[in-house]
Amino acid sequence: QVQLVESGGGLVQAGGSLTLSCAASGNIVSRNTMGWYRQAPGKQRELVATITSGGNTVYADHAKGRFTVSRDNAKKTVYLQMNSLKPEDTAEYYCNVRQGYYAVDYWGKGTLVTVSS
Repeated sequence: QVQLVESGGGLVQAGGSLTLSCAASGNIVSRNTMGWYRQAPGKQRELVATITSGGNTVYADHAKGRFTVSRDNAKKTVYLQMNSLKPEDTAEYYCNVRQGYYAVDYWGKGTLVTVSS
């Protein structure tokens, strides 16, 4: 099994910054994609950013230019640096790992980010 533990969420004013971390443990393979998704109240979960074990990144349009995803393979940890935060970034942020032949998804329990105006 895989366990994902997020940290770093909280309350921040618009224009501020936060860094989220997600530590993975358990049956993590060396080749995988790690990333972040978010879900605002009343909305569907959506992509924020992902990064492969080789360092290739994908960003949602709303994250481009403001957010940076990175990872430490030795620590099995993925990060999300969020700058210039907006009230519309308020959401529960979920860590994701996708791995294996069948591209199985594993999810953390989420960390809440609240951006006040």
